[in-house]
Amino acid sequence: MLIDNECSSEMMRTAQNRRMPFKDDALAPSPEQQLDSFDAVQRKHALATLARAGVAWPTGTAVNMHAHTFYSYNVFGYSPSKYAWLARKTGLAVAGIVDLDVLDGLEEFLDAGRLLGLKSCVSIESRVFVPEFASRVVNSPGEPGIAYHMGVGFTRAIEHPFLHGLRHSAQERVREMIVRVNAYLAPVKLDFDNDVVPLTPKGNVTERHVCEAYERKSEEVFPDAERRSAFWAGKLGSSPAPGAELQGRIRAKTMKQGGVGYIAPAGGSFPTMVEMNRFVLEAGAIPTLAWLDGTSEGEASVEELFEVAVGLGTAALNIIPDRNYRQGVKDRRLQNLYDVVAAAERLQFPVIVGTEMNAPGNKFVDSFGTAELQPLLPVFLRGAYIVYAHSVLQRQCGLGYLSAWARECFGTRAEKNSFFETLGRALQPSVEDRLSNLSVDPSPAQILTTIR
Repeated sequence: MLIDNECSSEMMRTAQNRRMPFKDDALAPSPEQQLDSFDAVQRKHALATLARAGVAWPTGTAVNMHAHTFYSYNVFGYSPSKYAWLARKTGLAVAGIVDLDVLDGLEEFLDAGRLLGLKSCVSIESRVFVPEFASRVVNSPGEPGIAYHMGVGFTRAIEHPFLHGLRHSAQERVREMIVRVNAYLAPVKLDFDNDVVPLTPKGNVTERHVCEAYERKSEEVFPDAERRSAFWAGKLGSSPAPGAELQGRIRAKTMKQGGVGYIAPAGGSFPTMVEMNRFVLEAGAIPTLAWLDGTSEGEASVEELFEVAVGLGTAALNIIPDRNYRQGVKDRRLQNLYDVVAAAERLQFPVIVGTEMNAPGNKFVDSFGTAELQPLLPVFLRGAYIVYAHSVLQRQCGLGYLSAWARECFGTRAEKNSFFETLGRALQPSVEDRLSNLSVDPSPAQILTTIR
């Protein structure tokens, strides 16, 4: 690995302190550092400078299809360009970004992938209501009927009422939460527009941004470290170390279930799974079930969960492997991981995996060489290649994984998966544009011939 997998507090601080455009002076940062600037033009120029170096980075077999960027929250402050650059340097076979409630990084990441020769895809994640599990927790702890859910393989930035609604409702929840937490943490109080929004490139504020802002505000209100520590001890019941530990404690104590800022889901708080799936399909992407670790009542009913999801149009599965095992330990969570992958394989669901990098301790890429994950790597690679092939075919000619062409062309999901995996393995970013010149109704063989 070219990058340390573990996130240090110092790296977090560096990321947090470089969230605004850099000035052009004698101390200007390197092009690689400029990739995290909030100035999109600066990022573009920096990436072009790095790409011109022409280094031939090797490509391995590891993937990370679930990296958050600074358009929702990345603990390192990575932009889509920065993640693409690091993914290419690290030799990822395929890389993907996913942000909460927005697709703001889509064009930047796909453009960066083509420039760098990185196989890429873009996804979105949000929370939905699943009526069939209204009385059971699925993968949003403490919230029966609420599930994190995804759309995978988006190909173009779009204007859509559903997408606008996601952004608007998410920001309204955060505003209300801040009002509640302000009352509890006074005199450490935030102004949403002045203290929090500047921490994001396009105003998509998350709980993690708010925690960072509260720590910063406490440093303003209590410049003396001892008084500041005493303040947090009084409010949080302990005095965590500054940085990741403190921000995590703020979030757990004030924003999660039981905290003063927690907003319990009410009727209409979130779209239903079928509503989100409808949007994802209209956008040409793949509705995707998100898996936590199988320990909740809802996820324990894995076959029922898949049956409901399939009935609502879901066609793939996303897993965060690091939540599902401890190296060297054979326990219930590890067995749950094997069970859910086996269930997905029976359904011929592509399995998408990755690390989020939105919290301290998240790795840059999963440890696929461990005894626990190594047997599953072929499944994970297959899913990554399928989604990459879908993304390119959908973008170039509208012949994606769930297109009418795919329905007519393949008799079974197994046949379809075999074709998309073969295409994803063979296709290189440098020849993606060739697929825009396909005939009106090409055969799978014609598509494969086009890229050779």
